[in-house]
Amino acid sequence: MVQDGDCRAKLMNKPHRGTIFVEDAPIVSHTAHPGDQHILRVKAPQCAAHARPGCFAHLQCDPQLPMRRPLSIMQVDPKEGWVTFLYKAVGQGTRLLARRQVGEKINLMGPIGKPFTLPHGDRPRALLLGGGVGIPPMVFLADVLRKHPVSEPLVIMGSEVPFPFKATPSRFLVPGLPDGVIAAMPLLEDWGVPSRLTSLAGMPGCHDGYVTDLARHWLEALSVEQRRQVQIYACGPHAMLEACAALAREYHLPCQVSLEEYMACAVGGCAGCVVSVQTDQGSSMKRVCVDGPVFEAESVFGPT
Repeated sequence: MVQDGDCRAKLMNKPHRGTIFVEDAPIVSHTAHPGDQHILRVKAPQCAAHARPGCFAHLQCDPQLPMRRPLSIMQVDPKEGWVTFLYKAVGQGTRLLARRQVGEKINLMGPIGKPFTLPHGDRPRALLLGGGVGIPPMVFLADVLRKHPVSEPLVIMGSEVPFPFKATPSRFLVPGLPDGVIAAMPLLEDWGVPSRLTSLAGMPGCHDGYVTDLARHWLEALSVEQRRQVQIYACGPHAMLEACAALAREYHLPCQVSLEEYMACAVGGCAGCVVSVQTDQGSSMKRVCVDGPVFEAESVFGPT
């Protein structure tokens, strides 16, 4: 049997894995929300200190289930040493995870993966698009960008089940958006980051459509010069990411996407999460876990 210390030592000697840590993380809080959604916070100081937006962790959901589950990181506090995840209980692993109680320990491996690249001075307008379980990386990224000296983030999130928070009317005016689209995430409001919500489920204050529909309204309201300052970041289901890449292609904007794939080892050993990516040398199979999960949209969905 490989012990945690041995496992960590082996990981630390592998390429791209110099900051993957294995920790027994006590559960600090664990709350249930409509739509089988859960917000989990654990004490994992090493992961909290090294995580970047777009990274994820591999969690052992329950001692009776050896195979881990990958969860995107939604928030970290390096000083307090905690890490927060938002997940949806959809299978055996996450349903067992949903039963875990405050005070129990969860074995966690992380942070893992290539994070988002932050915007440069010529692209200060960061458009963050998150759908469903793709919301957590956008919250993490917004937290970092609000402290970034050149960034002006706007977050648009979509869901077909109730959001795992009580939406609040935004106090931030966002030009170009349809009348009545005022629903926002309270946490982002507290941070001073404008946000809007979309859904096809008829939720009050939400845009009746997809995140890319609302993003188009905003882009069309910008001047040509302002539009040149936009960079898109996206995470969500494959169809949503494909639509985000098409939107970026239409407006000639750079776009980074965080892919969602089933994973077994999550550290690049099994190659079970490979996707075809276009490189300067042609098509190449890349592992989402360690070569991603963040890729340039044009390398996955075609040039912008």
